[in-house]
Amino acid sequence: MVARSALSRLVPALSHARPSARRAVLQAARSYATAESEQHSMTVRDALNVAMEEEMIRDEKVFILGEEVARYNGAYKVTKGLMDKFGERRVVDTPITEMGFAGLAVGAALQGLRPICEFMTFNFAMQAIDQIVNSAGKTYYMSGGNVPCPVVFRGPNGAAAGVAAQHSQDYAAWYGSIPGLKVVSPWSAEDCKGLLKSAIRDPNPVVFLENEMMYGVSFPMSSEAMSDNFLLPIGIAKVEREGSDVTIVAHSKMVTHSMEAADVLAKEGIKAEVINLRSIRPLDIDTIIKSVKKTNRLVIVEGGFPAFGVGSEICAQIVESEAFDYLDAPVERVTGADVPTPYATNLEALAFPDTNLVVKVAKRALYRTN
Repeated sequence: MVARSALSRLVPALSHARPSARRAVLQAARSYATAESEQHSMTVRDALNVAMEEEMIRDEKVFILGEEVARYNGAYKVTKGLMDKFGERRVVDTPITEMGFAGLAVGAALQGLRPICEFMTFNFAMQAIDQIVNSAGKTYYMSGGNVPCPVVFRGPNGAAAGVAAQHSQDYAAWYGSIPGLKVVSPWSAEDCKGLLKSAIRDPNPVVFLENEMMYGVSFPMSSEAMSDNFLLPIGIAKVEREGSDVTIVAHSKMVTHSMEAADVLAKEGIKAEVINLRSIRPLDIDTIIKSVKKTNRLVIVEGGFPAFGVGSEICAQIVESEAFDYLDAPVERVTGADVPTPYATNLEALAFPDTNLVVKVAKRALYRTN
């Protein structure tokens, strides 16, 4: 009842178009890019912030809600400054009730708005999984395509540091198994900006899985990526580094370890091709197949548990495809340990893949180590 009351107040307030003068002022207020400079860099945190700001300027129906997103500027400062620019009607602090505000976001989307629902962590989104999987994920299909649900669920996913078993899970495989959801797992600042903008514009519900440990990492940004119109299509992987000896596929933070591993392998004359998945569902299996046909070896790296994971699905699809006949070695999976994440620092370090482990497994695929 409370959610329905809040929704009834939000819909008329958010659906009225604001004057074009306000849009012009907001566009002029942004200071993240300079036309004179050719070289740009941006942190993942700022890229997400800019993506939301640009889409809120572009479309008055876009708004943000979640715990501490407004006055506190977000638990990880991803929404910093947005309340000051757009006001509390479009950047909405919620009570600590994931099921409640996720349901509010779904209801708003079904009414024609475009909510961005931030979870402080996707571990807390377990409280709202029925809203995400059933209410959001199924309605577009069950209405015969008549009732889209353009909502984005975003927040940090996977392991951070020192947050133990209940706050360290990777939900890529969980949500990736659900028809009706799109699932994105970006790595770089360009990934985050281009994919989040596409997610906000998408008529389907999108689960946008960020990584807490990547928020402060800076990446180079092309001039194209600095544009207001920069979009990356959901469902297309990116070859971050070309190679001919072994294919390494990863998403989110594991792309960092894979790229570092490729540098180490290069010193030994091994040319690794690194693929950044970007999207979990839809999965760009064609890019992986093309690479495997070239390198004849495949290593999949992820931070989640080994059982029934993203790597398992990729392995199955490769075995079922024509790429299987090109393999010169078994597909290798590098995953998190099959245990609840330990709190002890020394054990936590052993629970997740690192660069050295990726190197070791890649060399094993090449029969250069055990």
